[in-house]
Amino acid sequence: MQECDFLVIGAGSWGTALAILLARNSHQVWLWGHDAAHTKELQQQRCNQRYLPEQSFPESLQAIDDLEAALKCAKHVLIVVPSGAFAEVVARIAPQLPEATGICWATKGLEQRTQQLLHQVAQQHFGKNKPMAVISGPTFAGEVAADLPTAMTIAADQLEYAESLAAYLRNAHCRVYTSTDMIGVQLGAAAKNVIAIAAGIADGMKLGANTRAALITRGLTEIMRLGVALGGQRETFMGLAGLGDLVLTCTDNQSRNRRFGYALAQGEGIQQAQQDIAQVVEGAHAAKQIVTLAQQHHIEMPISEQVNLVLQGQCTAQQAVHNLLSRDPKPEIE
Repeated sequence: MQECDFLVIGAGSWGTALAILLARNSHQVWLWGHDAAHTKELQQQRCNQRYLPEQSFPESLQAIDDLEAALKCAKHVLIVVPSGAFAEVVARIAPQLPEATGICWATKGLEQRTQQLLHQVAQQHFGKNKPMAVISGPTFAGEVAADLPTAMTIAADQLEYAESLAAYLRNAHCRVYTSTDMIGVQLGAAAKNVIAIAAGIADGMKLGANTRAALITRGLTEIMRLGVALGGQRETFMGLAGLGDLVLTCTDNQSRNRRFGYALAQGEGIQQAQQDIAQVVEGAHAAKQIVTLAQQHHIEMPISEQVNLVLQGQCTAQQAVHNLLSRDPKPEIE
């Protein structure tokens, strides 16, 4: 196989959108997915009919089925799989990845068994010296693939690596910022999905715009609380990977998490709501992990806690709203 600039692992909507963006920027890109039948469809149809049917592949984007061979030829590997599959993918590729190959991911979530941030999972396999980065921010896949104006953040421990990746992604429609706060960027990306479920529940119960605004604002406060306790920078949560992604996910129906919460409020069961969305709802997994992490660090996250209780079947959405509204009064700024 010839050398390529990026091997994108994960042929869902977000992985495909990023692959299209990179290829439109005149980079050689390979896209690999775990479903061999789906990969054959991508090769034959030259688009992802399942997730982004309106966007044809640029010439420099190829769907490939030989992951092991591709790993030896890629300058960078970009992982875009659900958080539940992240550890498995990293463990699979780590022994085969050349030392010079950079690793980055656009997965938003935590490791489901240990509540670790994903860079901690990656470091267990690659060590702490390998260049690693995370891509985040307010980015719906369909809008990125359609070349609508977008801004995102790339965070890496080594700023030079973040800047080199940003250069691959930037174009006239995509503005890319850089950061060294991998903790804050990753925590914001995982926790906002839980608040988006709460916003969807509130909208499904027709509680109004005031309620939605309050949930977003107080949700940001509790995300920031936990993020700073973990070592994230407060400023990160006021930026694209924090407030930006939170607002996006809580206010638009392209958000799976918002739609999931809305369906629950309309009386659908958890399994049925997930089946109807037909893609991974990260917040449904992240709620328990976020609450567990908060408890370990003695951080109060009342909205996330109530969402988790609803998802665990321990209270109804109506009871969760009552629980939040009946909390003892306190100063807004603590």
